[in-house]
Amino acid sequence: MSQAPVLKLDQVSKSFESGENSRLEILKNISLELNRGEAVSIVGPSGSGKSTLLNIIGTLDLPDSGRTLINGHDVATLAEKELAALRNQEIGFIFQSHHLLPQCSVLENVLTPTLPLGGNDTKSTERARNLLERVGLTGRIDHRPGQLSGGERQRAAVVRALINSPSLVLADEPTGALDHDSADNLSNLLVELNNEENITLIVVTHSMDLAKMMKRQFTINQGSLTENL
Repeated sequence: MSQAPVLKLDQVSKSFESGENSRLEILKNISLELNRGEAVSIVGPSGSGKSTLLNIIGTLDLPDSGRTLINGHDVATLAEKELAALRNQEIGFIFQSHHLLPQCSVLENVLTPTLPLGGNDTKSTERARNLLERVGLTGRIDHRPGQLSGGERQRAAVVRALINSPSLVLADEPTGALDHDSADNLSNLLVELNNEENITLIVVTHSMDLAKMMKRQFTINQGSLTENL
């Protein structure tokens, strides 16, 4: 029996109200299928629907029509508790702003997604320490976010996204707030971790340098998603 795709979008559409008795169509019949370990980028002009698409993929929003399947699970059929569990265990999020808790250490921030699981604290802590060592943050493990550089904060956010061993990681403009050297370092790190962790990686970005590092590249424009072949 073949394994279900990590992500399958089937004719997904989404629109929003834009004035009285008017709706603006943001996504138009988008279909996409990604298997374990694939790395893709999505580029497009501002307002083209990139963030809307990422929110639907991340189960933070539902489409008006079409289906979103994560590892074979139809998101629309899940109860809120089941959906929250799937989001926590199967999807990692990396944003332009790191969203680290300022009062917590790097290690505590990284372990935050493990709290709802009530799992083995020793095992989670060991994985956190190993990943922080992997991204060069061993010496910062007890520091708070305010004591880190922008690049270090983003690396900590990457580790937090990976802590529960998700099958799918979504990165929304992950290098957008970084200087050139830090952006290059983070881009290379994402590619390396995609290979090492065998995660399916989706990067939404304005950076063509980062976009071209992904194995598959897509453009979204006027609500349609097209693969750049």
